Amino acid sequence: MTRAVVATAFGGPEVLAVIQTPVGSPGPGEALVSVRAAGTNPIDYKLYSGAMGQDTARLPIWLGFEAAGVVTEVADAAEGPGGPVRVGDEVIAYRINGAYAADVTVPLSSVIPKPSPLSFEEASGMMLTGVTAVHALTVVAVGAGETVLIHGATGGVGLMAVQLAVDAGARVIGTASQGGHELLREFGAEPVLYGAGLEDRVRALAPGGVDAAVDCAGGDEALDTSLALVASRGKIVTVVASRRAFDSGIKVIGGAPGADPGTEIRAAARLSLARLAEAGKLRVVVAAAYPLAETAAAHRALATGHTRGKIVLVP
Repeated sequence: MTRAVVATAFGGPEVLAVIQTPVGSPGPGEALVSVRAAGTNPIDYKLYSGAMGQDTARLPIWLGFEAAGVVTEVADAAEGPGGPVRVGDEVIAYRINGAYAADVTVPLSSVIPKPSPLSFEEASGMMLTGVTAVHALTVVAVGAGETVLIHGATGGVGLMAVQLAVDAGARVIGTASQGGHELLREFGAEPVLYGAGLEDRVRALAPGGVDAAVDCAGGDEALDTSLALVASRGKIVTVVASRRAFDSGIKVIGGAPGADPGTEIRAAARLSLARLAEAGKLRVVVAAAYPLAETAAAHRALATGHTRGKIVLVP
């Protein structure tokens, strides 16, 4: 038996429960992973909030798409995208279902070697935000010498996008509250305060113009500023789907209906992200770590949208 967190009904974080559940031996093409940390993401609470429907046949909902841990059981001659998978390997598992658990059986196709410079907590929060950032920068083709504006730059996806854009040789301007400015400078970005007057502040920083914009925040301010500053709508991307974003003609990515899921880009990005982290070129900022029993509190903090970096769970 192992412990796992599930949503037993639709509603707020109060519907979450820690349950005892059987753990079977992995079958062909699977591995059993002892979870040391699991990453949380906004999609996790959206699944049970009712925002994506309330079909009771989906209950209970097993939560969590990414985890880091140690392989405890695997079939012979097991192979994942990064090579052989053996008992004792430290790994990241993404994309999976039910990562909010002490142990989880995962497909080998989801298993990537954990970069050695990262702790389990850091590694557990790297993949979903990382592949999203890669996808965003790919669709707007951010390259060396370009200036890119990243909205919500101190969030999970934002910090990944900042690092990847800087590594690609771009000049990065990132929006954040005053408290996040030093962190952005640390990652090589030029911080700018969001809120009234944002467009003018960005123009003052980049009088020569902005080549691309990545919206990790959502809302009218990010969209209005991007449309005003970026000449081509094809060079504006948002990870927050809204009717207005679709109607404006910018690129919308992610799992929302009508958005570009970028399945192949995201799958291919996993190993490249791991290589960057292994080389010390990609960091994961962990805002807070909660035990499984406090998942509801973790989700309440996540839902504020004001955390700097990732919130993770530790079994």
